[in-house]
Amino acid sequence: MIAASLGAMPYMALSAILFSVGIVGLLTRRNPLVMFMCLELMLNAVNLSFVSLAREMDDLRGQVAVFFVLVVAAAEVVVGLGIIVSIFRRRQGATADDLSLMKG
Repeated sequence: MIAASLGAMPYMALSAILFSVGIVGLLTRRNPLVMFMCLELMLNAVNLSFVSLAREMDDLRGQVAVFFVLVVAAAEVVVGLGIIVSIFRRRQGATADDLSLMKG
């Protein structure tokens, strides 16, 4: 009941905070796995804003958009995590700066 009376503003604020944490983590960390997790955090922040605005406007299009974002995120996890794990198997202390040296 309380959440219904608050509207979308608290959810949008939480979404902005989560997205900001993701951006800061993506720009400051050099570990590819942490960067990958920050990117996923940013995607989930966008999903939260889509769902909160869809609920506020009584429209299902935001929730449908979340479904497609989750499908893309799942595909990204499969491909990205596979690449990151294979890089870490070859080089234990790999950083994002080292990835440019692996061009073939």
